[in-house]
Amino acid sequence: MGESLSTISDAELEVLKALWKHGPATVREINAQLRPLKRRWAYNTVLTLLTRLREKGYVASEKRGVAHRFASVVSREELLRRKLTDVADRVCNGMASPLVHALVEGQQFSADEIAQFRKLFDELQQAE
Repeated sequence: MGESLSTISDAELEVLKALWKHGPATVREINAQLRPLKRRWAYNTVLTLLTRLREKGYVASEKRGVAHRFASVVSREELLRRKLTDVADRVCNGMASPLVHALVEGQQFSADEIAQFRKLFDELQQAE
């Protein structure tokens, strides 16, 4: 999936997050998963959001009996990578380091997270 993804609305992103968290689901199941988040959408609203996400290439659907099951085809990490690359391209002339600095500056990271960062940087350095 090298092509860029279409922009998604906040509502579409909430539905996508439910799919990431709970896995493939029907419209009714997704609607039930969104209720604790204070989303009281009608069935047709959730269906419309899923249809838009499918048209944009974020989810796929499969008919199971009378209902369709929807599944994410783009992981959270892939979406994040693409969106950050887009920001780096548009705002930082394709350079990632100003973006990384902006994300890291002022944040508190656990020792485990810092160890993961070091491991990633070591792997990137060895790949050069």
